[in-house]
Amino acid sequence: MRTDKGALHYHGAADQRQHTAALLHEFCADVRVSVRPDQADELPAGLVPLPDTFAGLGPLGGLLSAFRADPNAAWLVLACDLPLLTRTTLEFLVGNRQPARFATALQSPWNDFPEPLVTIWEPRAYGELLRFLSLGYSCPRKALINSDTAVLAPPVPEELRNVNTPEERAAAETALQGG
Repeated sequence: MRTDKGALHYHGAADQRQHTAALLHEFCADVRVSVRPDQADELPAGLVPLPDTFAGLGPLGGLLSAFRADPNAAWLVLACDLPLLTRTTLEFLVGNRQPARFATALQSPWNDFPEPLVTIWEPRAYGELLRFLSLGYSCPRKALINSDTAVLAPPVPEELRNVNTPEERAAAETALQGG
């Protein structure tokens, strides 16, 4: 889209990073926003940056950086480009968490694969993610598919629709306005 998807506004004055962080605060005491190191100072006030320490790996780099910051934490990870996501879906994910598994993920309604950026990653995933990386796999979805992951059908599949194009943005804005 040639714009920072996290800086888009769908929910009033809050940008998408702020909105997503507010959703997470209902379930997590410590909420951080994964950013490249050069983006940390650009975050709106009140958001806590989690600078990537695994450069150039995209979402996997952010996830590994989170585990490096606290390897004993379970990380509830959300993408910033899910403007339709609500508390109801997060409540479902958290309520059905299976901590003995590698992760608990919601299933994509479009391809039946787990959504790595709407997932609770358990502490045991850290070492396995590093192992996958050492084998040349930098895709968190492949790690979920090839591990002991609990994959749940989302209660409201449409909430997992992400926004990557101006057309998808317009469709999300229409949906949020009840259209």
